[in-house]
Amino acid sequence: MRDHVTPEEVAFYRESGFVILRGFYTPDEIEAWRTQVWSAVEQRGDARILDGKPTANESTDFYANVFLQRVNLWEDHAGLRGLMLDQRFGKIAADLEGVDGMRIWHDQALIKHPWANQTSFHLDVCYWSFSSRHATSIWMALDDITPRNGCLYFLPGSHKTARFENVGIGPNMNALLTVYPDWSNIEPYCAEMKAGDVSFHNGLTAHAAGPNMTPRLRRAMSCGFMPDGARFNGTRNVLREDYFNSLTLGDELHNDHQNPLLYSRTKSNSIERSKAAAASGSFL
Repeated sequence: MRDHVTPEEVAFYRESGFVILRGFYTPDEIEAWRTQVWSAVEQRGDARILDGKPTANESTDFYANVFLQRVNLWEDHAGLRGLMLDQRFGKIAADLEGVDGMRIWHDQALIKHPWANQTSFHLDVCYWSFSSRHATSIWMALDDITPRNGCLYFLPGSHKTARFENVGIGPNMNALLTVYPDWSNIEPYCAEMKAGDVSFHNGLTAHAAGPNMTPRLRRAMSCGFMPDGARFNGTRNVLREDYFNSLTLGDELHNDHQNPLLYSRTKSNSIERSKAAAASGSFL
C-alpha cells in the first residue's frame, strides 16, 4: 500500500477535486481486502447499518437495484477493522486536503449486482452530519472497474462552486444538474480502474457511477474521511441514535468510538488511544 502522494498528485486533486492513484495496492493486498469485505458483508446480513434503520429512499425499487450498500463494517468486523484503521489513509487524506488531521466518517461496501442501475450524480458531504469543504473519500477498486460494469465519473472542478445543495440518488442521472446548471457543460472524467487502484475525491465533487451491464458483480470499498475538528450540523446520517441525541448544533464530532482519529500532525499521541477506543467495541 502506498503511504504518500506526490506534489503533482496533490496539485491535480486540488484543481480537479479527485485523483486516481494507480497500483495503490499489490495483488496480494487487494485480495486480502476482497476477502475481508465479503466476509464483513455476509456477517452483516440484511442490515445496511448496525441499527438497521433504512435511509429515506432505500426501499424504492430503483435505489434497491443501484448497489448493495453496507456501512461502517469496521465497527463489527475485526478483520476489516484491522485494514481500515490504518494511519496511512488518514495521512494521504490530510495531505490532499491540506488539513491537520482526519477521522473516519464511515466506510461502505458498494457492490453492484449484475444489471444494476446507475448511481446518479451526487455530492457526498451534503448527506453527512458535518459541513466541510475538506471532507474526502477513498474509493477502492476490488475488481477491474470499466464503463461496462459501473465505473465512476467525476465532474472536474465542481467542488469549487458547490454550495452544499444536493439531491437524492434517484433514477435521473442529471437531477443534480438542475441544482447546478452551470455544470451541465463540464466534460465528465471516466475513472476506469484496475483492481488495486484507488481514487480520492473531495466531498463536494460531483460524481456518479454507470450501470453494471455485465452478468458479474462489481465490487468496491469506500471510506469517507472527516477533518478533525468538524462540527455537528444537525443531520443524523450514520450517527448512532444515543450519540445523535446527545449532540447539540455546533458540537465538535470527536467521539473516538464513532469517528476514530486516523492521523494528525499535532495530536500524534491521541491516534493510538483513539484507535484503541474504536476497536474496543464499547460506545459512550
